[in-house]
Amino acid sequence: MLKQRIITALILLAILLPALFAPSPAPFIGLTLVMIAAAAWEWARLVGWNGMTALATGALCALICAGLWGFGALAQPLPLLWLGAAAIGVPGGAWLIQRGVAGWPRLSRGLRWTGGLAVLCTAWLALAQARIIGVNFLLSVMTLVWAADVFAYFFGRGLGGKFTRHKLAPSISPGKSWEGVWGGMLGVLLVALVWIWIDRAYAIEVPSLYTLLLERGVWFLLAGCVFLSAMSVVGDLVESLVKRSAGVKDSSGLLPGHGGVLDRIDALLPVLPLAMMLVSVGRGIA
Repeated sequence: MLKQRIITALILLAILLPALFAPSPAPFIGLTLVMIAAAAWEWARLVGWNGMTALATGALCALICAGLWGFGALAQPLPLLWLGAAAIGVPGGAWLIQRGVAGWPRLSRGLRWTGGLAVLCTAWLALAQARIIGVNFLLSVMTLVWAADVFAYFFGRGLGGKFTRHKLAPSISPGKSWEGVWGGMLGVLLVALVWIWIDRAYAIEVPSLYTLLLERGVWFLLAGCVFLSAMSVVGDLVESLVKRSAGVKDSSGLLPGHGGVLDRIDALLPVLPLAMMLVSVGRGIA
């Protein structure tokens, strides 16, 4: 299993890194369009639609994203879209977690399908705009999610249950603890400080997420990092909730040893649009 995970990771890096660091954003945007379409196919299967319906969902997602690209949406400031994503996504994610696994199938299949497709297309649009801003900005957003996950894992293993009696969401993800969440937030703040220092020490032209947040003040930086860290946990929990309801461990077997595309990007899905909201509202970025 470990060997399979390593091989898959190496193949993904060999494909993604050249596209990410290409002089033009187009290769990375095109590659991630294919990946988000695959995630839409997985999503349709998770909500109970298989066969041609699932394939059509992936094709529709690709068509919507390609249309956004072709009609110039990637180059337009979209502060109202990001605000709308926050206004719906933040309380919506909390509501889904509060309802738990049992509450998910009570929603109509059409609503679940439509909501997932909207989330995927919005996240892809945010990802594409982040790449257009610059590699440093995009990597800082992605690293926030990775740092929150890695630090949460180690803090959860070392301190889980020592300060709080209750698990974070035992019916959805029994292994997650509040100590892990706090550790993830602390880790993100440490990464932010290091990244800001690197930005300044090396006079990096393209700003990172953390540098842009700091321009609004230290408290805005702290609040933004904590908020995005929390939402990365929400994204992870919501996907876990959906998979438990569907009775599956992984969203698919597209990535041997890693599960599916959704399993790799679940925490990124809410964070990308919200990061764009924090840095673009009132600034005209992207």
